[in-house]
Amino acid sequence: MRFTGNIDAKTDEKGRVFVPATFRKLLQQANLDSLILRKDIFQQCLVLYPENVWDAMVDAIAERTNPFDSKGRAAMRGFVAGAERISIDGNGRILIPRRYLESADIQGEVRFIGMDDSIEIWNRQKAESLLDTPDSLAESLELLMNNENHE
Repeated sequence: MRFTGNIDAKTDEKGRVFVPATFRKLLQQANLDSLILRKDIFQQCLVLYPENVWDAMVDAIAERTNPFDSKGRAAMRGFVAGAERISIDGNGRILIPRRYLESADIQGEVRFIGMDDSIEIWNRQKAESLLDTPDSLAESLELLMNNENHE
């Protein structure tokens, strides 16, 4: 399942927001109605993970975490404890808990951005500033895809 594109939406006063129809359709085709929500570890946005994607990420972290390594256990704890299972209601909405809205500085207008196997939810203005720099995108892709960087 690959989520692509970016779609604007609005949260209501309770923190509910419609999941864009294109994303909902992919989730329905995969028979998924439960998602995992957490704040991104790098950016000031939220990330929605389909349950199977989340499980694979947690499994990957767990495989690399020695039960006797306190820093590894703390990282695992922080990653998992910062997440919450949410469901899409019958109207196609999710309820974003207030603490997540605050952590991502979301106050009404949001932008959903498909990020391959996950969906980011951004404050709309912050998302616009991310996408305003095509030169840096070209540079980043060039660096990433440059064969000299792969050994």
